[in-house]
Amino acid sequence: MNVADLIKHRSEVFSVTEETTVHDAARYLRDRKVRSAGVLGRDGRVVGVVSQSDISDRVAAENKCPAWMRVTEIMSRDLVTVSPEMSIDECLVRMEKNSIFHLLVVDGEQRFRGMISVTDLLRLIASDHKGRADLLESLVFPQR
Repeated sequence: MNVADLIKHRSEVFSVTEETTVHDAARYLRDRKVRSAGVLGRDGRVVGVVSQSDISDRVAAENKCPAWMRVTEIMSRDLVTVSPEMSIDECLVRMEKNSIFHLLVVDGEQRFRGMISVTDLLRLIASDHKGRADLLESLVFPQR
């Protein structure tokens, strides 16, 4: 399985523009029940990531005003990206190597296609193992 298989049924790519205020980004994340979103530049390409922890660590904890700040002031700029063709195993290695919980998916033209999280990968691995366990159980204990 690869990244494209994992994200193909998603109906929304969560992103904000670089002009978005931190306040609006916080509401966007809350309303959509996601922990992070890509930040898109004027050309539509991903330039950063803003997360709940960015907001709490760099705004709330510092007692700054989120209504006047732009996400570009707090977003993460060191982006770790993957292509839709990358295998899930490669994604796990990349997350572990970089000590991160999200990977940005960009296509060959550097268009933002979404993100995958460690939770996405854990669900996939768990369902795969359950499927294998169910198959093994049916072989060992056939229905009569």
